[in-house]
Parts: sequence; C-alpha cells; structure tokens
Amino acid sequence: MSSYDVIVIGAGPGGYVCAIRAAQLGLKTAIVEGRETLGGTCLNVGCIPSKALLHASHQLHEAEHNFAHMGLKGKSPSVDWKQMLAFKQEVVDANTAGVEFLMKKNKIDWLKGWGSIPAAGQVKVGDDVHEAKHIIIASGSEPSALPGVEVDEKVVVTSTGALELGKIPKKMVVIGAGVIGLELGSVYKRLGADVTVVEFLDSVTPGMDGEVQRTFQRMLKKQGINFVMGAAVQKVEANKTKAKVHYKLRKNDAEDVIEADTVLVATGRRPFVDGLGLEALGVEMTERGQIKTDAHYATNVPGIYAIGDVIEGPMLAHKAEDEGGILAEMLAGQKPHMDYNLIPGVIYTAPEVASVGKTEEQLKEEGRAYKVGKFQFMANGRARASMAAEGFVKILADKDTDRVLGAHLIGPAAGELIHEICMAMEFGAAAEDIARTCHAHPTFSEAVREAAMACGDGAIHA
Repeated sequence: MSSYDVIVIGAGPGGYVCAIRAAQLGLKTAIVEGRETLGGTCLNVGCIPSKALLHASHQLHEAEHNFAHMGLKGKSPSVDWKQMLAFKQEVVDANTAGVEFLMKKNKIDWLKGWGSIPAAGQVKVGDDVHEAKHIIIASGSEPSALPGVEVDEKVVVTSTGALELGKIPKKMVVIGAGVIGLELGSVYKRLGADVTVVEFLDSVTPGMDGEVQRTFQRMLKKQGINFVMGAAVQKVEANKTKAKVHYKLRKNDAEDVIEADTVLVATGRRPFVDGLGLEALGVEMTERGQIKTDAHYATNVPGIYAIGDVIEGPMLAHKAEDEGGILAEMLAGQKPHMDYNLIPGVIYTAPEVASVGKTEEQLKEEGRAYKVGKFQFMANGRARASMAAEGFVKILADKDTDRVLGAHLIGPAAGELIHEICMAMEFGAAAEDIARTCHAHPTFSEAVREAAMACGDGAIHA
C-alpha cells in the first residue's frame, strides 16, 4: 500500500492542475486516470479537438467567402475530411503528451485505472489500495441523456461522436442551442451540411445577455443555420444511416418531424461520479446530482474534496483549473480566494462571443442602477481590415461609482478581449480606468476602450 499527501481522481483540467500545484508546493501527489491519455474530456474529446475543427472550418469559410474580395484569386480548397480529422488528432496528441510530461516533471505518480473510494483516506485503483491524507474528486462530467433519444455515437451522437463522424453529413439536426451545439453546428455548416438547431427555450445560449443572444442568433441565421425555437423533442427514430427528429412546439402543441443524416444531442452535461462509491461513504449530494462542498471544496466526509464539473457552478475547464490550483494551495496552508463573478464564458464560433460578470437582465432583476457603454466593431479599423466588422462590445458599469459590473462581446477575438475586462473587474476598476488606458492602434482591443468611453462622455469613433 502506497501513501500520499494528495490523490486526485480525474486528470482533466481541474485534476491535473490541482496535482501539479500540489506537487509544486511540496505535497506527495498521485493522479488517477482510467483513459489511455491524460487531459480528460477537454483535451481528448472536448475543448481542444473542437477548436481544431473550428479553426480548420473557419479557414475554409474565409477561402470560400472572403479571399476573392481581398484579391486572393483561385479555386477554393476541397475538404479532405480524413486529413482534417488527422490534424485534429495531432493537436489532441500534442496536448495530452504535454500533460503526461508535466506529471513526470513534477514527480506525480499516474495511477492508471478507474478509481473508487472504499473508505475515507483510501483510493482503490484496480486491485491496489492507496492511502492519502487528502482525496480530491475531479472526475468531470458526461453528456446528459434526453428521454426518447438513444445515442449510438454514429447517427445519433453526443459531442464525442460529433468529433469522429465517418463522413460530413448532408443534413444535421442539433438538439440544444447551447455552446456545444452551436460550436459544432457551425463547424458542419461551414463544411457543407444543412444544419438545423432545435431548442426548447425561446433564445439561444441560455443565461447570456439578451442583446447578445438576439444578435448571435441573427448572425448564425445569416450564415445559413436554421433554428426551430420553443420546441420540445419527443423522440428520435434512427436506423443505420438516417434519423427522424420528432418535436412539438410549446406555443401551440404543433408537431413536426425533421429528417437528418446525423443528430447531435447537445442538451448539456451532468456530473460523472459513477463507480466512486460516494453513496456508501455518505457523501452529500445536491438535488442536481452534484457533490455538495463548502467554501474550501470539502465534502461532509473529512479528507474528501471535490472540484470542477462535479460541484456547483459553470461546467468550464478554466473554472475547474482555478479551483484545482486554489484547493492545492489551501491544503498547503495558503489562503487563496476565487471570485465566481469573474469567470468568463466564451463561444468559439465566428464571430466569437464572450461575457463576464452581470448581464443587463440580472442587473434589472436586482434593481441596480447601471449605465451601458457600447461600441460597434464596424467602426474599428482593424476589424474592417480583417473583414470581421460584425458585432459589438458592451460594458455595464454602476451608474454612481462607474465600477465595471459586466461585459458582453460578440465579434473578432472576443474570447481574447474579454480578459482585459476580467482583469479590470478583478481590481475593482471603473470604466474610466479602461478608457484612460492607452491601447495600441490599430487593434481589436480599441473597441473595448471605446465601449468604456461610452460609459462616460462618449466614444470617439461612434
């Protein structure tokens, strides 16, 4: 029986970051992972491979729609799907190999296999039982099931299957207009598929700023993605090559059917805690199947902690990473802090969508007095030169103190630009602080400065 200060169950972004930070702080650490590679869902079948396909398909879109206008003449490239999947796998392999290198560099033992917790202070992997002062559950999440829909990962797929399709479908139905569904739907639309998104609610990307939701859906429609909103999927009938999606409109109970070659079920994710033995241990869970933790990520069972997708909060890799690092520091005796209001969200379509902090709808519900500073990318020189002038930056600031309360971007490099605002909010900055900070010209980031100016006397170029 081997003994450790820390054993982390799960080698996704939360787990491997937690393990590395614990090892850096002098704690003897091991990580448990049953996959053949480290990195969890994110690196293997999630964030990283999807970004590879988003990037590749965006290059095709640019070649087909924008190159000629810029004087780049010639035949648009054809799609070699097998090679595109190989490119995606190269990216995945490089990232997962990098994580394995970091485990060795930091002298972290990889306990290969699926872990369970037979008792407090013990982790079982295969036939071996290991002891640990601190056990951290970072086992992540899996796609949520949808009643009446049986997934085979060939015709009816989750995000995992959508990254490995044998061929590009002629017709695809995406069930769910959240981040995963819209990202992967946009990939296949660019590659030539006829894509229809079926969503239960009346707006895309639930929880985001309303103005961004409406603008985003309008842009995606312009790109050729079809939407059926306010529709409850009743069932999916599938054979080896085709599927029929049956749905009912909530407003009038009208029923209809859509045929497709591929159906992507993207209705969210749920915590993955199967096989850990939590029920027998008496670990408290929430009504939504999450592990209940306190402010220090501790469960009700001494010595057992949880982070990432298995606990409350947004299921985001960077949220899990921060929790992993913070928990390791807490176990080492430090007193770190995390502000859950400052976790950015990004959708990696083209254009990108990014947000942080409060939405207008939340501020109105709270009865808080606020002001809005907005700037359109069409007035940004760099955006125009890049043929990416759709969208805007919107900053929300307290009406009296000018403190930044939230920001919502849709446009070029939104996923990068949002972090300037995250940093500002972390230090309690006012919109005027951003406005008075010199920004290089010409850059997309000038749109952020102009939006901040618009919270005051007004933007210069609006």
